[in-house]
Amino acid sequence: MCGGPPWPGALESGSALVRKTDPLFNMVGLPDQAVSEARERVRAAVRNAGLPFPAARITVNLAPADLRKEGPLYDLPIALGVLAAQDALPATALAEVVVAGELALDGSLRPIAGAVNVALLSASLGLNALLPEANASEAALIEDVAVYGAASLAQAVAHLTGRQPLAPALPLPPDPQSGIVPDLADLKGQAGARRALEIAVAGGHNLLLMGSPGSGKTMLARRAPGILPPLTRTEALEVTRVHSAAGLLSARRPLGLTPPYRAPHHTVSDAGLIGGGSVPRPGEVSLAHRGVLFLDEFPEFSRKALETLRQPLEEGQVQISRARLSVGYPARFQLIAAMNPCPCGFLADPEQPCRCTPAERHRYASRLSGPLLDRIDLHVTVPRLSVDELTRAPEPEPSAAVQARVTAARARMLSRQGARNAELTGQALRRHVLLTPGAETFVRAAAGQLGLTGRGYDRLLRVARTVADLASSNEIRETHLAKAVGFRPRPLGS
Repeated sequence: MCGGPPWPGALESGSALVRKTDPLFNMVGLPDQAVSEARERVRAAVRNAGLPFPAARITVNLAPADLRKEGPLYDLPIALGVLAAQDALPATALAEVVVAGELALDGSLRPIAGAVNVALLSASLGLNALLPEANASEAALIEDVAVYGAASLAQAVAHLTGRQPLAPALPLPPDPQSGIVPDLADLKGQAGARRALEIAVAGGHNLLLMGSPGSGKTMLARRAPGILPPLTRTEALEVTRVHSAAGLLSARRPLGLTPPYRAPHHTVSDAGLIGGGSVPRPGEVSLAHRGVLFLDEFPEFSRKALETLRQPLEEGQVQISRARLSVGYPARFQLIAAMNPCPCGFLADPEQPCRCTPAERHRYASRLSGPLLDRIDLHVTVPRLSVDELTRAPEPEPSAAVQARVTAARARMLSRQGARNAELTGQALRRHVLLTPGAETFVRAAAGQLGLTGRGYDRLLRVARTVADLASSNEIRETHLAKAVGFRPRPLGS
């Protein structure tokens, strides 16, 4: 660079230019790179906002010292703390509010991830929340907390000093567009698969669809959210918390009452599916909480990734442990998986012969472990229909009619046991599964013939309980059990 340093008092050191008058700005308490860089963002934002920056050594202590601090949400608290330390705003004002936000160099505030969880923390402490303006409506979904949204550092200071108080943010109403999903009326034929989907959705059971390419497996799965009952406000807030932590919410995507639908590609990593990473984030199983996780081309997912599904399928949550912390995320999702019957996809197809050898079919089927398949309640074959069969098929039932039956069945479950049938375990399962004498004899014989494990036996009873609920029956009869037995797993690749 010619002509010497570009400003008076600048000292040239290699290729870097340092202002001699800038004080030392230290950050302690295990900050990550984003938090450490807050020094430059805070310094520039304070000056560009026309506020005083101290000409003294600054040390920011991020307590507790043994917990790593991550992300840019500390920018605004650090800036306000620096200003309060030099009496540019009253320190007492900061004692009444939880603050989070990322600063731009010009002093404006950028949105952060996890604003809903910040508001929940504020509510638990009995404090207000001061957040970026772009996050205010999202965080205002939490009741019993006043959320104030500032567009800039200067506006935040004006609010805290009382010069220009901000009005509490109002939550946006549920997005009407979020409830628009494909309708079952688009899918002709496949009465058996449609019935299986209805049973699975009503009881919260996991479903495996197997059929040739073009048989309608993906079409069927994409229409599952349209027949699920709308989320309650409590459930919607659970979903919103997870999506907020993942940074997937914005002012244009407020609270929605439609259950989430996630369909990751089969190349997804283990951390992408189950959650994790160096900075733990929710995975697809948590983003599908209270909704549907659709895994197309099921055997093409890595074996390791699929095996990680076993715990959340049983427990409804994921625990991600790292050296210094352990993070838990909810993961009570409904799994719908789709696969071809063999590598070429045409095993038992009426129109196109299968080109796979027995060894290839065996290797393909062995990608799915027995314990994983045992956790899937309904296994359904979806045949490929000819054009003539599709033409002659009756007009399909719309999603609204199916949703009405599902909602009624779900209401029966919740009033009886307070949970979906898929969540019944132990004594609760025995108490709410009332078998007629004929049904009890039938299920014992079926368990012996199918070689059911204890888990498989319980899952059979849960599915039968759902079939009975859809039929508005308090007792489980042989016909209900026979329907459930028809959905039990069959050997793959044969």
